[in-house]
Amino acid sequence: MPTTNARIIPKEQVSSLRFPRQPLMLSESERKGILQNMAEATRLGNVEHGKCRISFYDDEGLKAVETTIWTFDPENIVLKYGMTIPVSRVVSVDFP
Repeated sequence: MPTTNARIIPKEQVSSLRFPRQPLMLSESERKGILQNMAEATRLGNVEHGKCRISFYDDEGLKAVETTIWTFDPENIVLKYGMTIPVSRVVSVDFP
């Protein structure tokens, strides 16, 4: 999925977004790549304080946030201050 049209938002806005419950239609290889990048981004964020760009869909459309990932589980990516993004709504995790 192309993410070049994503509207970049400040990480502080994530807590006010609404996320649909239905997961995005992604292939197994796309999901696997996202999970691998989330693991690498988490390592970079915790060890080197490196940022990543997370592109995702909320109820209004494609958005992106540049931040560090503190941790993640099968359901959510956890950012600073406990803000979360559902893994099922993420289309990419990139390193700018």
